[in-house]
Amino acid sequence: MDTIQFDVVKHFGVISQEKSGWQKELNMVSWNGRTPKLDIRDWAPERKKMGKGVTLTEDEAAALKDLLSKALVKED
Repeated sequence: MDTIQFDVVKHFGVISQEKSGWQKELNMVSWNGRTPKLDIRDWAPERKKMGKGVTLTEDEAAALKDLLSKALVKED
């Protein structure tokens, strides 16, 4: 199995944390030397392991932001 290379270019924050120490984070990550993308995924302590996640371009993130704002509007 090929090794996946990654570089966390910028850490924006932690979305949630499990008792085990794993954290769901929002980061800007370059995967295998490619252009960095926004990335949401679970990381083990010290980023030694990672779970499955979602990577988004800036346009995809903007579309998601719009959809989330609609989904989270409280109706009276």
